[in-house]
Amino acid sequence: MGSFSIWHWLVVGILVLLLFGKGRFSDMMGDVAKGIKSFKKGMADDDAPPPAPRQIEGQRTPDTTPIPTPSATGETENR
Repeated sequence: MGSFSIWHWLVVGILVLLLFGKGRFSDMMGDVAKGIKSFKKGMADDDAPPPAPRQIEGQRTPDTTPIPTPSATGETENR
């Protein structure tokens, strides 16, 4: 039972075609193909980077320049 020959698979294939009919079987295979394509598209969408945030025209961007502190400039505080 561990190894099936080509004849076993041919008999199973013929039985499947007889039970479901040629049209129904090809419809099922088409549905499987659509499902695989949909799955691949969904996986590709997950890999795409998220869109950048939109900028409103005339909006100021936050100032990212750090304010120097006395210790960063080498100055010492005299009190």
